[in-house]
Amino acid sequence: MSDNVFKAIADQNRRKILNLLKKHGSLTAGEIAAHFEFSKASLSEHLKILRLAGLIYSSKKGQYIHYRLNTSIFEDILAWVVNLRSKSEES
Repeated sequence: MSDNVFKAIADQNRRKILNLLKKHGSLTAGEIAAHFEFSKASLSEHLKILRLAGLIYSSKKGQYIHYRLNTSIFEDILAWVVNLRSKSEES
């Protein structure tokens, strides 16, 4: 698991984007933007960081790009936390 994942989830706005995608399954940038008051450029940067961290997927459907969660990375994060906790208890 890369440091990019932790950088990505450290930001409150990116966590809100992840929660929106969890709730709705798939959203376009415009649909995500409706929940925020920052610029489209800022949203684009947040989505880029989430994509580079592997937390979300993007796919073009017609003229829109749809974003959705990469659930497998969350399974990796959970396994890492459980492993970290187990090692802590062994010490």
